[in-house]
Amino acid sequence: MLLLLSLPAMAERVSDIANTKHNLSATGPGTTRATSEDEVCVFCHTPHGATSFPGSPLWNRQLSSQTYTVYTSSSLDAEDIMGQLDQPGGSSKLCLSCHDGTLAIGTVNVLGGQQNVNIAMTGTAIDGSMPPGEGETTGFIRDLGIDLTNDHPISLTYDSNLANVDTELVDPVAAAHIGVRAPGFRPIVPLEQTGSGGAAQIQCASCHDPHIREQDPAEVIKFLRLNRFQTNIPVDGAFSETSDIMCLACHDKEGWATSAHASPSVATETYTSAGAAQREFPVGLPVWQAACLNCHDTHSVHGSRRLLREGTDSLTVPKAGGEAASEETCYQCHSSTPVINNTASEVKDIRTDFNLPRHMPISNADQVAGQEVHDVTDSDLSEDPLLLGKDNLSNRHAECTDCHNPHRVMKNALFNGTGSDLSPTHAHTAGHTNIASGAMRGSWGVEPVYGSSVFPSLPTNYLVKQGDGGLGAGTLVTSDWVTREYQICLKCHSDYGYFDNNIYPLGTRPNLSTSGGGTTSGTNGLTQYTNQAVEFNAPVLHRGQTTTTDSGAGSAFSINNHRSWHPVIGETGRDPTTRSASANAWLAPWNSNVGEQTMYCSDCHGNSTGPTTVVPSGNNPWGPHGSTNEFILKGSWNDQTGGQARDVPATDPNNGICFKCHDYQTYADRNGGDLDSGYSGSQSNNLHAFHADRIERMHCMWCHTAVPHGWKNKALLVNLNDVGAEAGLPAGTEIAINGSADVYNQEPYYFNAKLKVRTFAQSGNWEETNCGSAGANIPGNATSTGRDWMRDVCTNPP
Repeated sequence: MLLLLSLPAMAERVSDIANTKHNLSATGPGTTRATSEDEVCVFCHTPHGATSFPGSPLWNRQLSSQTYTVYTSSSLDAEDIMGQLDQPGGSSKLCLSCHDGTLAIGTVNVLGGQQNVNIAMTGTAIDGSMPPGEGETTGFIRDLGIDLTNDHPISLTYDSNLANVDTELVDPVAAAHIGVRAPGFRPIVPLEQTGSGGAAQIQCASCHDPHIREQDPAEVIKFLRLNRFQTNIPVDGAFSETSDIMCLACHDKEGWATSAHASPSVATETYTSAGAAQREFPVGLPVWQAACLNCHDTHSVHGSRRLLREGTDSLTVPKAGGEAASEETCYQCHSSTPVINNTASEVKDIRTDFNLPRHMPISNADQVAGQEVHDVTDSDLSEDPLLLGKDNLSNRHAECTDCHNPHRVMKNALFNGTGSDLSPTHAHTAGHTNIASGAMRGSWGVEPVYGSSVFPSLPTNYLVKQGDGGLGAGTLVTSDWVTREYQICLKCHSDYGYFDNNIYPLGTRPNLSTSGGGTTSGTNGLTQYTNQAVEFNAPVLHRGQTTTTDSGAGSAFSINNHRSWHPVIGETGRDPTTRSASANAWLAPWNSNVGEQTMYCSDCHGNSTGPTTVVPSGNNPWGPHGSTNEFILKGSWNDQTGGQARDVPATDPNNGICFKCHDYQTYADRNGGDLDSGYSGSQSNNLHAFHADRIERMHCMWCHTAVPHGWKNKALLVNLNDVGAEAGLPAGTEIAINGSADVYNQEPYYFNAKLKVRTFAQSGNWEETNCGSAGANIPGNATSTGRDWMRDVCTNPP
């Protein structure tokens, strides 16, 4: 803290144009200057013969007659209020007489009593205009051109009405540092009365004073009236002229002051020499001090949106034009070749995950539309469901800000933590929960509202969760803000983000393989994705071990039966005693608080991990960015997942997804690790092990649903005596299984399925008579029940 307090506050600006790049005379310090003319002021001002323009300070240049393409954005509330922004006016019009590149810099109205003089210059473009710098379409040039869509909006009316609508802008009426200058009132951020009826507007000179420099002439302040960089810890809602970056004079971003990107204890990485030089940053500048300028540039690369630095799909360095690609802004730091010094790998390499064989469709090339469809509407970075694919599946996409709000993210195990605890994500420990981590803080999502427990009923509604509850915010699922990771996932992976006619096996849900990086169509028999909000429904009355009549199972199969689910939305209520199972049939941390714990989507989805854990190896990131496995899973999942012999090793050699949480030997080895499984009865305390011995292998999908999110039967068990709407069949349909080679395949939930349950048993009370054909005299099902049925159909299954 002593170090922070000792950081220099904003040094006094010196009005000394002679020692700035705006001294275009032969004596100027810049590379663009006159060859011999030594007058300094003449390039902008003249006492006689000035251009007539309202408010112009004796302007010695002609003004451009160009019509400009002005800034526009779906999240620019000023457009909702005033329509399209006005053409540049006031000081902006003057600045653009050089900076739009249409007029020669050396052309002035009057010089030495002569009119319309062309001063000989060096360091200009061929036509004498502003030089091209790093390239005319890069973000490292001050020839802004006449396309201003990649430049900070100007001629924008800034008043209380705009501040109230936006909610993250400082109210200029309440802030002494913003306003129209008048006798006795000189706010440091001056607005200009260039709007309709004299309305106060933002113009170039609101931020820039073309005459000033830093006390140290070597410092690059870009003629800013206030700090170019942050010099001390920011405070939400309390702008400091001496220590805050200039952006915060107007932009009071909710949660920014406590975010990871603004934290001196988190964002300590410094820019590389090349990265700093490219951006004209001081050598050794840490990320937290670069603040807004890490991700934004007021004059950014052509094609980027929302002033995102390097935010296009251009392949050049620096980027030159291209189409909007916001992920590229994040990749500046979150890649294997960052522009920051990241020797400790604290800043996670996300780009590599997105280049794995299976990944979210984040690039323009991966997205069906072929361009960045993502378009947020407000400071919560929320988006119209139509852009998620609701009306057009071609709009489906993934972008970083679909899941993360970079102005609010926090390095904390909990989204509501009271500060940084340096945790990269949620705590993966005993007492596991589904509470969102700091990486999810301030994002937006949806909470499904259920009207029925019957599988596969759709939710009746979705409640949008958005905003930031602040430090120590409540964690109730009923909160207005996101409190659970699944809320973020479900806005795309449910019928909130697409139309679902709830018809199976094929409906209106998104197809596999439609986007780059997607799972191959036909994997596990699937050609369409399923609706996760339908599957993860965790009805309160189905928790514990109970009999229900509304699970979606046929009426003949309701006793001792209920819905089952992985506890993503809600806990199961089924502890080891209820399950008649040993807690250690689960791996840590799942062997603690069994039945009471919840989990995350990212416990199963993400880059491939070791065989007994879901924790990323090394410095790999959490999160479902990409994987070498289908469905972006952390392990393999197919019809061979399980044991391939009577005796199996301690860990699954095929890295099956199930056995990162469930003990491999308990379920796949004939000795069962000496542990009880819920599938037990008088024959054995572990009928998984019993069958592994008899069949000489044990595959999960023989008995369990192929999409193990949630299901109509207990323990995610398939029942070929009771196939129904989920397969496009009448309820209670029995599937004919005549021999060991026979299996049932019907997307999405049946793949290599064998199991027939005649009656469901309480866990721990399973007997051979519970299994077998429900209709022994029905053609194709004459293999009876119990052990006889098992011998006929399970002796050597595929």
